[in-house]
Amino acid sequence: MGNALIVDDSSTERAILTGCLKEIGINISIATSGEEALEKIAAELPDIIVLDVVLPGRSGFEVCRELKGAENTSKIPIILCSTKGTDMDKFWGKKQGADAYISKPVDQEELVRIVKQLIG
Repeated sequence: MGNALIVDDSSTERAILTGCLKEIGINISIATSGEEALEKIAAELPDIIVLDVVLPGRSGFEVCRELKGAENTSKIPIILCSTKGTDMDKFWGKKQGADAYISKPVDQEELVRIVKQLIG
């Protein structure tokens, strides 16, 4: 169905997200920091990015803003995924250009629905 880049510094969260997306036929790449994510995206553009907000180094908000501001990556759908789930966090995520914002713990059905909607 496509290629997803999962950016999360928690091995548990990565395992949940990976398992969930592999079930619907998506190939997964992993990054554990904002910097690593940008390196992987520079090497190969994913079809969708699932991006944690709280990361070592650059935050998910910063990475999202940078990707949405660059011509070659601005069309890649980004789902921000975070324990920071207040309305203000979601508002701020959308202001950075995120296509969707999911609170942790992740509702796997919601994640699958949003991914299918964005790249299906």
